[in-house]
Amino acid sequence: QVQLVESGGGLVQAGGSLRLSCAASGSIFSINAMGWYRQAPGKQRELVAVIRSGGRTNYVDSVKGRFTISRDNAKNTVYLQMNSLKPEDTAVYYCHLIGSSDYWGQGTQVTVSS
Repeated sequence: QVQLVESGGGLVQAGGSLRLSCAASGSIFSINAMGWYRQAPGKQRELVAVIRSGGRTNYVDSVKGRFTISRDNAKNTVYLQMNSLKPEDTAVYYCHLIGSSDYWGQGTQVTVSS
């Protein structure tokens, strides 16, 4: 079994920054990709950013230029640096790992006030 533990969420004013972390532990045999999703109230969960095993990254258009995903392979940890935050970034952010199976974190709340 694989466990994902997220941290770094919180309340921030518009224009501010937050850094999310997600540490994976347990029976990790391979990691094909790690990423972050988010779900705002009344909306579907959407992919925010993903980093693949080769280092290639993808972002949803709404965060390009503001968010940066990175990964520490030695620590099996993925980060999401979020700058220039907007109220519409408010959501629960979930860590996702694709390995031998799909794994999800418990979610961390990000609230951006205007």
